[in-house]
Amino acid sequence: MAAALAVLAAALAAGCQRPVPRPAPPAPSAPPTPSARPSGPRAPADIVDLAAVDPGVRTDIRYATAHNFVGRPITGYAEPLCLLTRPAAEALHRVQATALAQGRSLKVYDCYRPQRAVDEFVAWAKLPGEQQMKGEFYPDEPKGRLFADGYIGAPTAHSRGSTLDLTLVPASTPDQPAYVPGQPLAACTAPTGRRFPDNSVDMGTGFDCFDPRAHTADPRITGAARDNRELLKRLMTAQGFENYPREWWHYRYVDEPYPDTYFDFPVARSSLR
Repeated sequence: MAAALAVLAAALAAGCQRPVPRPAPPAPSAPPTPSARPSGPRAPADIVDLAAVDPGVRTDIRYATAHNFVGRPITGYAEPLCLLTRPAAEALHRVQATALAQGRSLKVYDCYRPQRAVDEFVAWAKLPGEQQMKGEFYPDEPKGRLFADGYIGAPTAHSRGSTLDLTLVPASTPDQPAYVPGQPLAACTAPTGRRFPDNSVDMGTGFDCFDPRAHTADPRITGAARDNRELLKRLMTAQGFENYPREWWHYRYVDEPYPDTYFDFPVARSSLR
């Protein structure tokens, strides 16, 4: 009996020394879903979406697409929006009212431009092999001269939020065919019927045309095209905008609220307060 008890005690002791099974580790959680909010700082409270001030102004935000002089959507353009300081947007609303009374509407190509987009333009300018859009946007201008000749600038007033690129379109604006990447290019300096079919009135050249003929007062631009440039300039000047003489499409609101600040928040609704 004593021997049996001894054997039982030894067995129990051995059992107590067995390792206690540990619980299985929890299954790894799924990686977090990336936020839809673009990275970067937010805009000041007085930066607005132009559509909230005047939804009638047409938009064709080229740098959110591949139809621009680089040939791809540009960094920082998360959405095809026209963001402006409120004073500039309200002044543009007054321009639109006057234009409509004359059978025209405004169409914007670019408004606020983040600094990161400007940095991409600078980097692109240093790559001589990237010239896939030359045939349309700078057919007669060497790429290496674009900065020196004033067609690209860094920094740019666009990053201060009160500068924009725009044109005039008929008040009853016709549809514009979509640009298809890889389609044959047409020189921006060609006659209006042979350029990309922009629904703008004839301005003598296409938008972002890096050529002296895009200078607002170039003497080779005559007839209806000159009249249209002069009309746009009168409309814009009357409401406090100033034209950049080398680009018929480029206007800065003179009384801009941020004359010394270059912003870098993305072009996106989520950037607004």
